[in-house]
Amino acid sequence: MSRFITENFLLQTESAKRLYFEHAQNQPIIDYHCHIPPREIAEDRRFENMTQIWLGGDHYKWRALRAAGIDEKYITGSAPDWEKFEKWASICPLTVRNPLFHWTMLELNRPFGINDRYLTQETARSIWDECNAKLATPDFSARGIMKQMRVKLICTTDDPADSLKYHQQLSEDYRSGRFPIRILPTFRPDKVFPRTCATPEGVVSYLKYLTRLSEAADVDISSFAALRSAFAKRHRFFHSVGCRLSDCGFELFQWTAPEPGDSHERSFANILKGETISEKEIVALSSVLLSDLGRLNAEKNWTSQLHIGAMRNNSTRIYRQLGPDAGCDSMVDGSYGKALSRYLDDLDKDSKLPKTIVYNLNPDANYLLASLVANFNDGTIPGKMQYGAGWWFLDQKNGMEEQLETLSNMGLLSLFVGMLTDSRSFLSYTRHEYFRRILCNLLGSEMESGLIPNDFDWIGKMVEDICYYNAERYFQF
Repeated sequence: MSRFITENFLLQTESAKRLYFEHAQNQPIIDYHCHIPPREIAEDRRFENMTQIWLGGDHYKWRALRAAGIDEKYITGSAPDWEKFEKWASICPLTVRNPLFHWTMLELNRPFGINDRYLTQETARSIWDECNAKLATPDFSARGIMKQMRVKLICTTDDPADSLKYHQQLSEDYRSGRFPIRILPTFRPDKVFPRTCATPEGVVSYLKYLTRLSEAADVDISSFAALRSAFAKRHRFFHSVGCRLSDCGFELFQWTAPEPGDSHERSFANILKGETISEKEIVALSSVLLSDLGRLNAEKNWTSQLHIGAMRNNSTRIYRQLGPDAGCDSMVDGSYGKALSRYLDDLDKDSKLPKTIVYNLNPDANYLLASLVANFNDGTIPGKMQYGAGWWFLDQKNGMEEQLETLSNMGLLSLFVGMLTDSRSFLSYTRHEYFRRILCNLLGSEMESGLIPNDFDWIGKMVEDICYYNAERYFQF
């Protein structure tokens, strides 16, 4: 069988190859948004086999397995790890033209060095044995893989109630020279917003969370003012541990200007009594907290990230069986441009708008978001308002290309802070390689067709900036 992942994969012109090999390939990785568990890095987890490192928690693969008619026993159930891997191998040929096919071959190629055969039911045992043998070596521990992939820094995703004890350990390991990669937290306050409080069970869940947050902040959350105080206190604590970004996820972004009077306190008091509140009240309380977050971020020179457009947990059957993040999420449609504009403008008019990256899940919103965020650049920071990388269902070839085209047309591609993994897997760093190849192919093709200057110093520096240096300058870690 001929090799599939060759050194020129996705590079269709000589200029694209030169850009990639001379300017992109060897740039370090700043993965400024991921879901890697910090505990696994702190403890330098060793994975027993490929199912544990590759299939556990990967809801992209879970969706494909279900679509191929594989029983849940072999996806998230009780089947032995080998049988789960064998099932994935058996349906992998069906993923041709799905991004999973490229990602699978890239991840086998790096770091495992397997590029002489496809993953199929016939090759499953040989690939299983070869990869498992490597996983047993120090170079393939959690930290070992990160070093192999030239990772310089990552930002995990952490709840305000988290203790950050593993981050504190990792910070000490970095300062002492025991581990050369910086691991920083990201402030993800979605659970602080009372979004679940329209139902009785949602109120119960929210009150349990407030107990956790109260203990973490050492604040008696007996009022909405106290919640805001605890929120700010945890923000300060995260900053002390090195956090420099926040992140919030939304189905459709909603925001309203604060109303006069004590309506927020009344609404929150009803929650504390175990009562449900209206959707209007939920939006009003959440809007205050969102505004607080923006101002806190601006004061500390953090970057706000807004992920918009995920309709989550669509299957009640799967949710009851497995809970959230099980592969039953999708894009949502609907209008949110005016609400987002009002939110950004409210912060901007008071000079309290932080650096902001906005990501959309539905490609229908590409031009909406790219044109909207550009309204609020203020001349203080190059590329202050960023139209973010292709996310989730859009972090594939077409999605990345469309994001690059949209950003190029509506903003300044030269100032883009580049790709991220948004992943729970230590094998996902090849998404940076995938993006870099796509970027170089786009620019190289346009160099040869005369659409942009055929100047490798100029365009090569642009590639280096997008792959690494823009992020280094922008986030100021």
